[in-house]
Amino acid sequence: MRDIFDEIATLKARENATILAHYYQEGEIQQLADFTGDSLKLAREATKVETNTIVFCGVHFMAETAKMLNPHKRVLLPDLKAGCSLAESCPADKLGRYQEMLRVNGRRFQTVTYINSSAAVKALSDWVVTSGNAEAIIRRVPEDHEILFVPDRHLGQYLEEVTGRKMILWNGSCMVHEIFSVGDLLELKRRLPQALTIAHPECPANIREHSDYVGGTEAMLRYVAGFRERTDFLVATEANMLWQLQSKFPRHQYHPVPGITCACNKCPHMARNTLENLRDCLVNGSPEIHWQPEFQRAREVLQRSLLN
Repeated sequence: MRDIFDEIATLKARENATILAHYYQEGEIQQLADFTGDSLKLAREATKVETNTIVFCGVHFMAETAKMLNPHKRVLLPDLKAGCSLAESCPADKLGRYQEMLRVNGRRFQTVTYINSSAAVKALSDWVVTSGNAEAIIRRVPEDHEILFVPDRHLGQYLEEVTGRKMILWNGSCMVHEIFSVGDLLELKRRLPQALTIAHPECPANIREHSDYVGGTEAMLRYVAGFRERTDFLVATEANMLWQLQSKFPRHQYHPVPGITCACNKCPHMARNTLENLRDCLVNGSPEIHWQPEFQRAREVLQRSLLN
């Protein structure tokens, strides 16, 4: 393990590269990254990178975002097949047809798109949000406009609850957060009655309603930081988040909320990034995210939504 860490450090210096890693990456990748964070934090950090190359250890839409915000930098993704079930649930052509149908029927609306989406979908949007800034953006949409929220119906439902704005919801969901077992959560709560449950807003309502706190990954970190005494937390999000929680706040005990099939709710797309293909992408300078025609329009939406 130490050998490959040293090899990556040497290659990073040679290639003048900065490594960004999402909280859902394996702990060993988070450990060697220059910056870790959620989608919002990493998008903002990407604009501050001074090196010529960004290696994005996350999924495809995240690397696209980094490229859009840094058009003159080389952006590498260790595995191009690291996709996202949410992004796949909302193809741009299907969204475009649905938007046109709403317009033909006289509906005045703005499209608010979760960042877990393709660049082509972002280009069709008025706003792009993360779980960290979604509530604030929703409150900026004029009251005389409806909101078409894509692609995550669970996050959309949560935002309806906290903002009071009724929305047109796309029928998409995250394959990881969708499969948390409410029965197993309740059993955990019975076994650990003193524990507090923290859940990501991508979770279904039956998980959120049994949670003590709902928020994105950065918000979870802030919430946990507020507890000085040792506390048990039941964590309903991608399992690698426990590494980040444990490393920052080791005084607490963290318990993953099980999924329907196992207690290891890990995103298979995030898991495609390994130390070996991180090393290889630095060796080969590929896979690289190349500028696409839709990136310019998507970039304008991203800058207005995430950087202002």
